[in-house]
Amino acid sequence: MEKVNLGEKLALFADHWNPKVVGELNGQQVKLVKFRGEFVWHKHDHEDELLLVVKGRFTMEFRDRHVALEEGEFLIVPRKVEHRPVADEEVQVLLFEPAATLNTGDVRDERTVDGPDRI
Repeated sequence: MEKVNLGEKLALFADHWNPKVVGELNGQQVKLVKFRGEFVWHKHDHEDELLLVVKGRFTMEFRDRHVALEEGEFLIVPRKVEHRPVADEEVQVLLFEPAATLNTGDVRDERTVDGPDRI
C-alpha cells in the first residue's frame, strides 16, 4: 500500500490523449490523462466512465448538450452514450473505469491505446 501523488505522476508525461494507469481496484483502473484539442466522437458499449478534472477545464460534448467541467469537478458518462471531450488548453484528468475500457470506445484510430502504460 503506497500513496499516489497525482502531481508527481502527471509530471512524468507530456503527451495528450494517452492515458496512464496509476492504480487498480476491483477490476477498475485509475488512469491519468492530459487533453488538449478535440477528441473523437465515441461511446463505450459496456462501461461507464468517471472523469475528474485535476487541473484545468474542458467541455464534454454530447450530441444534445455540452457540460463544462472545472478543477475539482467530475462527470460520469453512462455506457452507450456518445461523447467527445474538448479542451481549449491542456487539462489534466483522472479517469476511473473498468480495466477493459478502450480510450476511443467503439472507434479505432491513431489515438487508440490498447494497453496503457503504468506509471
